Amino acid sequence: MATQQRNHARVDSGSPGTRRTVHPAFAWAGIIGPVLFTATFLVQEAFRRATYDPLAEPVSALEVGPYGWIQQLNFVIFGVLTIGHALGQHAGMRTTRGGVTGPLLLGITGVGAVVSAAFPLYDDTAGVTQFPPGHLVGGLAFFLISPLALIALSVRMRHDPDWHRLAGYTLVSGLVLVCLDVFTLGFVLPDSAALHDWAGLVQRLTILLVLFPARVVMAMRLLAMSHRKVATPSSPHTE
Repeated sequence: MATQQRNHARVDSGSPGTRRTVHPAFAWAGIIGPVLFTATFLVQEAFRRATYDPLAEPVSALEVGPYGWIQQLNFVIFGVLTIGHALGQHAGMRTTRGGVTGPLLLGITGVGAVVSAAFPLYDDTAGVTQFPPGHLVGGLAFFLISPLALIALSVRMRHDPDWHRLAGYTLVSGLVLVCLDVFTLGFVLPDSAALHDWAGLVQRLTILLVLFPARVVMAMRLLAMSHRKVATPSSPHTE
């Protein structure tokens, strides 16, 4: 038993081809984060139908009003769990030169969620919802960097036999998100855009059908990898 505990805590030197063992908590962070975040904003929508339109308004608009602190807290918890998942993702994959890029980008999206909470939306004296610059930075960090994180992670997955089967799915998810980001920036976000009144729907389709499933699938694989007690060496690879 003592030997197993020492092996579970073992951390490799980070040389190419090695893998650190991962505590299951980091994998659970990647699973619970998207699920809890989604459940929380869906419950809020259900109780705020008189003042909130989920088809037209983004999730961030739930920060407005006396109960906005709930969505702020939701952003913070999700961001922290995302950062935890990123740490576990890095440890749970065989190292490659430059392989830290994907987990680092994933962690930055978590920071973006926290920043979005720190600069919440609010209604001005005329009742018009305002988007503070800090919130825009956090939101852009989350939505624009998320696809880059998946693409970078897919590259690292190709060099790891234990992750190779997810490389294609992760890459496609990232590329689809790039297309959705371009579509959103051009046809949804501008006030005069044709689909501006459907911004909430487009955002939900993006995160619920593409982004969150990809993250949860990775986290579930990471959870399976967390049961391995000893770092596994392999021949060096480079990205």
